[in-house]
Amino acid sequence: MRPGFAALLWLCLTQFGSGSGAVGETKSVVQKDAEFDVTYNDTVTSDNQTIYAFNHTISRNKTEGVRVTVDVLSEGLESPILFVVRQKQAVLSFQVPLILRGLYQRKYPYAHVGRTLCQPPTRAASETQYFFVDVSTLSSLGTHYQLRVSRVDSFTLQTDKKFSFTASPSQPQYFKYVFPDGVDTVIVKVSSEMNFPCSVMSIQDIQCPVYDLDNNVAFIGMYQTMTKKGAITVQRKDFPSNSFYVVVVVKTEDEACGGPLRFYPLRPDELINAGNRTKVLDVVVSPAINSEVYVMGMLFCLGIFLSFYLLTFLVACLQNKRSEAVTDSATSTDNNYGYMERSLDSVGRSRQESLSSVEEDDYDTLADIDSDKNIVRTKKFLCVSDLARKDKRILSKKYQIYFWNIATIAVFYALPVIQLVITYQTVVNVTGNQDICYYNFLCAHPLGALSAFNNILSNLGYVMLGLLFLLIVLKRDIVHNRALLRNDLNALECGIPKHFGLFYAMGTALMMEGLLSACYHVCPNYTNFQFDTSFMYMIAGLCMLKLYQKRHPDINASAYTAYACLAAVIFFSVLGVVFGKGNMVFWIVFSVIHILATLLLSTQLYYMGRWRLDSGILRRMVYVIYTDCIRQCSGPMYIDRMVLLVMGNIINWSLAAYGLIERPNDFASYLLAIAICNLLLYFAFYIIMKLRSGERIQCLALVCILFTAVVWGFALFFFFQGLSTWQKTPAESREHNRDCILLSFFDDHDIWHFLSSIAMFGSFLVLLTMDDDLDTVQRDKIYVF
Repeated sequence: MRPGFAALLWLCLTQFGSGSGAVGETKSVVQKDAEFDVTYNDTVTSDNQTIYAFNHTISRNKTEGVRVTVDVLSEGLESPILFVVRQKQAVLSFQVPLILRGLYQRKYPYAHVGRTLCQPPTRAASETQYFFVDVSTLSSLGTHYQLRVSRVDSFTLQTDKKFSFTASPSQPQYFKYVFPDGVDTVIVKVSSEMNFPCSVMSIQDIQCPVYDLDNNVAFIGMYQTMTKKGAITVQRKDFPSNSFYVVVVVKTEDEACGGPLRFYPLRPDELINAGNRTKVLDVVVSPAINSEVYVMGMLFCLGIFLSFYLLTFLVACLQNKRSEAVTDSATSTDNNYGYMERSLDSVGRSRQESLSSVEEDDYDTLADIDSDKNIVRTKKFLCVSDLARKDKRILSKKYQIYFWNIATIAVFYALPVIQLVITYQTVVNVTGNQDICYYNFLCAHPLGALSAFNNILSNLGYVMLGLLFLLIVLKRDIVHNRALLRNDLNALECGIPKHFGLFYAMGTALMMEGLLSACYHVCPNYTNFQFDTSFMYMIAGLCMLKLYQKRHPDINASAYTAYACLAAVIFFSVLGVVFGKGNMVFWIVFSVIHILATLLLSTQLYYMGRWRLDSGILRRMVYVIYTDCIRQCSGPMYIDRMVLLVMGNIINWSLAAYGLIERPNDFASYLLAIAICNLLLYFAFYIIMKLRSGERIQCLALVCILFTAVVWGFALFFFFQGLSTWQKTPAESREHNRDCILLSFFDDHDIWHFLSSIAMFGSFLVLLTMDDDLDTVQRDKIYVF
């Protein structure tokens, strides 16, 4: 008992010196030899102090936790009781009632406190160590308390074995885990049947003190809030001792987990009854995947998309053989993809008959009938030849600007994005705050500094298939240019005019979508989501422009105008992210702009660009209303266009009304939904009008359409699984986390990346091949719609 006697003598001298210097009173100090698993009931006042002396044997090969539990039985205390636990290399102190602070400094008292002692390390095989529990108070009244010190038998967690325990704000729990041989990475999973109270799980190195209270658990290590689920991947390389603590703390309030916020007290110093905040939890530590699974995942990802390169190569070889068998170049089509030959006489015979009378009625003897744009573009029935009069070289240069502009935009957009997400990842790694990024923590496989490498790898498909699409377009471009050089009549006078600039831009946008989606998944959260959607807007806009360009090559928007409009869309996306949450003024302004833009675009499309937005627009509108609606009620001249535009206005007005009423938090997705709805509407209109005009869809294009539709269906199924959502708190988002479902490496969202990249590639092929049946049809026999 010599260490205990020395401690008692030191404490007596200290108390005597401080007491004589301050108030001139002595304090009675009593030391008791105490035992484990015995409840001590006692009273303490300002005149006495009690020291409980414990000893226990620790060994190097066995970890045994020690837990101190205290209850204060007296009510209406004027001063709290101070408990100080002195160990060989650590000191733990706390007061009872324990006052924990919440939001806005609200105070919650806890009369029942339980703390686990940090075990000091030992180099000896076995060693007996002493520790002391000092009990004191400044209250002159006697305060009754209970003290119990017990051993924690299940202090060390076992691999793949679930352990259940209870915790509360004043009774945090932590356990030790030691990496077994051959295991370098483990996943610590904590679960509960209860949503609330909100809790925090933390991974900390083996050191004293252990930060296990709500107000200090975020000081070191990795931590995350949780309701029902929590998971943290831990790597051996981050812990030199090959072991770590799993700390679970229950928070004083539920606001961090999306729960209700408690009322604010009338007086700032008023204590608030916290109620029952005990939570039952389970913890299990499982080995994570090994390096072989990483390699298998990478090879699988590469294999899927390289197979498309192989398939494209085989199709190209097959079609080259077919093209070599064609000897009559005057009646052959562009055989790059094996399209069926059609003669000029057999294509569009019904359309020739229907157009003959139309052409006789539309043309008169005026000299400028074939050149005046106002006359040509306002004809009731238009052919592609009417809107393909400009010099092909000038148009080709005009549309090549789309490619060069988007390449420039991509560089200037991607570089700061990459820098920002690297900063985000660095902050996560340095601070350990797992609430910054919304991963699927049950299937987040780290590699190097990246926390979720699998979510980044799965975006490889966008890049590889975007590059493949560029190669396909390049081959088509080369074949077409060779046909022009040899003055092939089909290339010069037949089919939809071939302009490849927009296709190059689409392929580049698909590659950039993969890069920016990967950047977003470095640290997915609310502010980063615009990185993932920006080039989705680009792709949707470019696809609509390409559809319009097919039949309107002379009057399609320039690259500068198109990208300026897309920049405005992205600008509104940023505004929506920053100001859109529940801001009624923003939604009113956006809805008005949306409707006005829809009306303006509808007018431009209906009149083929011959409607001018100038000072005389009101006068012309009044004149049209008077002549067409009041003076003589006549139907629309361009019925097909009118049907499309009416449907488009109905959809856009409905979307604007939905946004104004519901005000969704995810503004970027809402904006993307507007773009996709308009694209699908225009694509469906194009297909219907194509078939209605007597044209047909060739076999390859039909296969692409069916294949793409099926893949899109499966892709959307996996997209709507919702493994995480930054529209909720990080803790609520983790409730949606699920285990990997493919090769123990990829989750549902990774499969969405795979399938959506394939579906977008297929959609691009549909746009590329859908009008190949017209390659032998003269342009004055091809309808404009």
